[in-house]
Amino acid sequence: MDDRADRADRAVIVIAIAQLLGTSLWFSANGAMRDLQVAWQLSASGIGWLTNAVQAGFIVGTLLSATTGLADRVSASKVFAVCGVLGAALNALFALCSSGLASALVFRFGVGVALAGIYPLGMKLLVTWAPQRAAQTLALLVAMLTLGTASVHAIRALLSSVPWQTVVLTSSVLAVIGALLVFSLGEGPHAGPHAGPHARRSGNRRFGLSAGIGEVVRIKEFRAAALGYFGHMWELYAFWTLTPLLVQRAFASGAPVSASTVAMWSFLIIAIGALGCLAGGRYSKSAGSARTAALALTISGTLCAIYPLTNTLGTAAQLALLLVWGISVIADSPQFSALSVRACPADKIGGALTLQNSFGFFLSACSILWSTSVYHTLDVRVAWLLLPGPIVGLIAMTPLLRKRPRW
Repeated sequence: MDDRADRADRAVIVIAIAQLLGTSLWFSANGAMRDLQVAWQLSASGIGWLTNAVQAGFIVGTLLSATTGLADRVSASKVFAVCGVLGAALNALFALCSSGLASALVFRFGVGVALAGIYPLGMKLLVTWAPQRAAQTLALLVAMLTLGTASVHAIRALLSSVPWQTVVLTSSVLAVIGALLVFSLGEGPHAGPHAGPHARRSGNRRFGLSAGIGEVVRIKEFRAAALGYFGHMWELYAFWTLTPLLVQRAFASGAPVSASTVAMWSFLIIAIGALGCLAGGRYSKSAGSARTAALALTISGTLCAIYPLTNTLGTAAQLALLLVWGISVIADSPQFSALSVRACPADKIGGALTLQNSFGFFLSACSILWSTSVYHTLDVRVAWLLLPGPIVGLIAMTPLLRKRPRW
C-alpha cells in the first residue's frame, strides 16, 4: 500500500510539472506583448485577438474530443504527449513564420487545438492516479497551469534584451519536455477501460454526441458545478489578458516603466494564483469544494466591483489589490473541476470535463474580446464587465452550498 501511495504521489508531481511546462504555450504571445505592439502596431484589441485565437482553437479541440469520445476512448497520456509536441511545433511556427497579425492568428489557433489535449486530459490523468484526492491534486494541477500561464512573462522579464521570438521558442522547448515526461509516465491504475476501435460499433453511446454526455448534463450536481465554473471563466482569462495593461496603468502616475518591470509584475500577479489554488485545496479538506469555490468567487467578484474605484490610489496600493485578485481569481477553478468529477460516473469524467472546459473557454473568449475592445475607452472600469461572471456563478452553485461539506 505504501509503495502504491508513493508511486501515486510521484506521478502527481510529474503530471503537475508537465502541465506547467505544456501550458506555457497558452500566453506565449502575451509574454511578447510590448514587442508585438511595436513591431505590428497592435492595440489592446489586437492582443485580445491573439489570445482569443488560442481560446477558439481550444474550444474546437475540446468539442472534437468530447463529441467523438476521444477523451474517454484513448490513453490520456498518449493524447497529452502528442498534443504537447504538436502545440510546441505550432508555437515555434508562430515565432518563426508569422509576418503579422493575420498569419499569427492561424498558428495561435492551432496551439489552442493542441492545448485541448493537454489541460483537460491532464486533469483526467491525475484522477487515474489519485481519484480519492481529486480536490487537492486538481488544485496542484491548476496551480501549475497558473504558473505555466505566467511563465512567459517571467521569461520576458529575465530575457529582456533578446528578440521576442526567443521568448516564444522557449515555451515550445518547455512543452516538449512536458510531453516526454507524461509519455514516459503512462496512465494510473485507476484508468477506466478504453473503448478502442470497437467503439464505432456501439452507436452513439460512444461515438458522436454520445448518450453519455446527455447523461452527465442531466445530473443536477454536475450542472450546478458547470454553471459555477462558467461564471468563473467569464472573469479568469479576461483578467489574465488585461493584467499587463492594468499593471501599466498602475504605474501611469509615476516615471516611465520598462517592459521588463511590467512583465515581472504581470508574472507575479498571475503566478501568485498558484498559492491560491494550493491554499484552496487545503481549505477544501475541511470546508468542502463548494464552499471553497464560493469564497474565492466572492473575493474576486468583490475586486471586480471595487477596483475601478481605486485608480486614484498610489501604484503600490493598486499592485497589492491586483495581487489579491490574482490569488482569488483562479483558486476556485480546481474546486469546480473536483465537484464535476464527483458528480459524474467514472467512465464519463473525461468527456464531461472536456465539454465543461469547451463551453467555459467559449465564454472566456467572449469576455476577452469585449473587454480588450473597450479597454481604451473604459480604462480600469473594464473590470465591471467581468463582474457578471462571479455573480452568476455564485447564484448557479447555490444548490451545492446546501450539501454536506464534501461538496
